[in-house]
Amino acid sequence: MAILKNSVVFFFTFFFSAIAYAAHPLITDDTGTQGKGKFQIEINSQFLTDKEQTDGLSVQETGGEAGVALSYGIADNVDLVVGMPLKWYTFKNGCMTVADESGIGDMGIELKWRLFESEESGMSLALKPGLSIPTGNELKGLGNGALSAGLTLISTHEGRLGALHCNLGYSSNAFGIKENNETARNDIWHASLAAELNMTGNIRSVANIGVESNEDKTSDIHPVFLIAGLIWSVHENLDIDLGLKCGLNKAETDTTFLAGLAARF
Repeated sequence: MAILKNSVVFFFTFFFSAIAYAAHPLITDDTGTQGKGKFQIEINSQFLTDKEQTDGLSVQETGGEAGVALSYGIADNVDLVVGMPLKWYTFKNGCMTVADESGIGDMGIELKWRLFESEESGMSLALKPGLSIPTGNELKGLGNGALSAGLTLISTHEGRLGALHCNLGYSSNAFGIKENNETARNDIWHASLAAELNMTGNIRSVANIGVESNEDKTSDIHPVFLIAGLIWSVHENLDIDLGLKCGLNKAETDTTFLAGLAARF
């Protein structure tokens, strides 16, 4: 049972280790920035369910995350983003609860720099370096336990009907637990594509597909996800969103319900 619990903590640390702030419910980020001296606060949540068969054991995971991210426009084309998540999860082997934990996760700090923009073509490019600060308890599976870093290249094409976004990202993960450093991939690659469609003046439908390196060195199956959702602009400075994220293979979490809001001031 101790071995199973260790694997549970190991899995959950990975599931929430990525640094990512985008136009929720999308995971793929866009090149947009707040503008010099302006703020945006995001309150996002996710609720997941996943079932796995491992070595003849049926393991079910339920859990989620509620995160707050604050963006500040250092310049018209540069944003500083700081985020902090609250996480919880329960793992069951049959009817037996194997792990039940909750608490704060690792703090994320990112800098988004829009380095190119063409109004004529609607194309823009941005770079987004980021750090994950080990504020979560790695022994409970709530954080990595060590400083990690990442870099994402973002492209956006805006048109009359909506927008397309593409991300190519790399992160170098480190872990405080020795066993995790030995069995986990430290080099993680991410590729994803997202689309926004203007349905009405204040409602956008969104879709997102992507793949990321499997953090488990023993697996050659890389998680693939698909997201569908809606963003409702209640006011020009207030958005509310809903989405559903589905795993397209067994390496990805089965289903995740997403909900959030973003306020600008």
